[in-house]
Amino acid sequence: MSRVGNKIISIPAGVTVEIAKDNTITVSGAKGTLVRQFSPVISFEKNDNEITVSRSTDQKTHKQLHGTSRANLANMIEGVSTGFTKTLDIVGIGYRAAMQGTKLVLNMGYSHPVEILGEEGVTITTPTQTQIVISGISKERVGHVAAIIREVRKPEPYKGKGIRYTDEKVIRKEGKTAGKK
Repeated sequence: MSRVGNKIISIPAGVTVEIAKDNTITVSGAKGTLVRQFSPVISFEKNDNEITVSRSTDQKTHKQLHGTSRANLANMIEGVSTGFTKTLDIVGIGYRAAMQGTKLVLNMGYSHPVEILGEEGVTITTPTQTQIVISGISKERVGHVAAIIREVRKPEPYKGKGIRYTDEKVIRKEGKTAGKK
């Protein structure tokens, strides 16, 4: 039994949800519009300001789709009403980020600056040289862009230098302690 899939999704004021016959759901709100097609084994029922998600059978794959589909729809509704943001911190001497138009330029200790283009529907800002804020209405796209930026230089375990999420805890290792004999 899917506990996540059985939770009822409440629709906030200012958000409209349209369910088509082919399980294509369009969610519109103050921030924008998102469209997604869901599996035909999952059915959606809208009553007033609530949506319930159900599945056709109790097969393992259908149970997996049940919770995932409900979570994806809830994220779409939250995205068009409030939006999503991810914040990245840059740790290390000489490491910095700057915006040049729509490109993010990262100086991360390589022989050349790394340039990253933003995706459509995702906004990248740099409030300081060591902080990057990614925001948008699609949780999937915001997380994807943040992961691409983090891949440029992952935090290393000895000094903790690199790009990390603001709430990420980097497990530090102890360096060599043996002296020469």
